[in-house]
Amino acid sequence: MAWKIESPTRVPAVGNKPKQIDEYFGRVNSRSEALSIARMQSPAGWVEPGQTPEFDEYTVVLRGRLRVETKGETLEIAAGQAVFAPRGEWVRYSTPHPDGAEYIAICRPAFSPGLAHRDAENVNGETAD
Repeated sequence: MAWKIESPTRVPAVGNKPKQIDEYFGRVNSRSEALSIARMQSPAGWVEPGQTPEFDEYTVVLRGRLRVETKGETLEIAAGQAVFAPRGEWVRYSTPHPDGAEYIAICRPAFSPGLAHRDAENVNGETAD
């Protein structure tokens, strides 16, 4: 049976600046562990700690530009482009450009902070508590 999502749930974000995450499907809004779909709005200069997640992440940039760092390269993903980050590989997302970014992130299985395995250092290079 089909069912309608009336609205997303705003979930907490990590990073050096406030970022909006509106989850449509996932562990919080639809109680689904199989998949999560969220709209992200990141300000200029936002950066989050690196992570080695237990989920595949598919990201489509709608507006602005998203920087995606891996152990081997740094990718600049512009509006209309997409990127795939496979589970088990280190990745860090940021929006250093003046316009920030708006994008859709799809994680399989669904995102969970416990599955992200964030780096022990925070975004300022200091050891996290």
